[in-house]
Amino acid sequence: MPERVMLTGGTGFLGSAIALALQAEGHAVRALVRPGTPREVLAGLPVEFIPGDLTDAGSIATAVAGCDSVIHCAADYRIFVPDPARMTAVNVAGTEAVMRAALKAGCRRVVHVSSVATLKPSANGLPATEADAALPEECIGPYKRSKTEAEQLVIRLVEEAGLPAVIVNPSTPIGPRDRRPTPTGRIILEAARGRMPAYLPTGLNLVHVDDVARSCVVALTRGTIGKRHILGGQDVPLAELLARIANIFGRRRPIRLPRTPLWPLALLTEGFGRLTGREPMLTIDGLRMAGTPMYFSSAKSERMLGHRARPWQEAVGDAIAWFREQGMLR
Repeated sequence: MPERVMLTGGTGFLGSAIALALQAEGHAVRALVRPGTPREVLAGLPVEFIPGDLTDAGSIATAVAGCDSVIHCAADYRIFVPDPARMTAVNVAGTEAVMRAALKAGCRRVVHVSSVATLKPSANGLPATEADAALPEECIGPYKRSKTEAEQLVIRLVEEAGLPAVIVNPSTPIGPRDRRPTPTGRIILEAARGRMPAYLPTGLNLVHVDDVARSCVVALTRGTIGKRHILGGQDVPLAELLARIANIFGRRRPIRLPRTPLWPLALLTEGFGRLTGREPMLTIDGLRMAGTPMYFSSAKSERMLGHRARPWQEAVGDAIAWFREQGMLR
């Protein structure tokens, strides 16, 4: 049955895909949007925009009022963060404000869009599952730590306050409308521009953003309250991803680099990033994360949500096509 759904992060990469998926299912979408945020990715859609911010509980309450359900997708997603406190305010305190507003409004269902960042990659290379939960102190970097704290907060509210929240854990979405772009989208974009001559040996679970969005909407009715649901695609070595992009553009494949000599360079690039305000490609946390392939299993979501992921090569092609349409490959 069509509902009115309040969506956070609707002008972002995954959020805009969720807005499209909600519209396709006949739902009315109300989006909490920061004033001044570009809305081009939602152009032409009958979305009701409510000005607000995750650090403003009053605007969140206004946006949630009168809605049947909530999909909380907004997050500060960066690997390099000069001010971790700002990220915590958005990802943790902002999540709590959304959840409490949904409770007060009596929403039927909440979908909390978490991340596989809250899970521990397997040291033996096997795909991790929903059971492999990490503690905040085990997480590398402010982003993973804040997302883990937010997920634990949601679970506590489910158990202690009856919050009707389902948790979904996207792996590494890629595809169109990545206007910022995300960290992985930036890798694809720089490789497409010919600016990725080398790489570190690691691996990612790649999934088309539209496939993730579709399953987020399904979770409104078929997800299990208080439980995680990994929304992933295929496990792909970074070398294979970059080789695919090099082949598309007829370029030489990037070379593999060892991690050890790169630690001093990472310190330098982080320092330069703090001076310029630009996010560096090489960071200490990035080097630490590259030590273990981030592979995950979506078997549970395939059974419970009917989650299906198209081939990762198609997702890469869609991402590159969108970057080209936007003039971002020049």
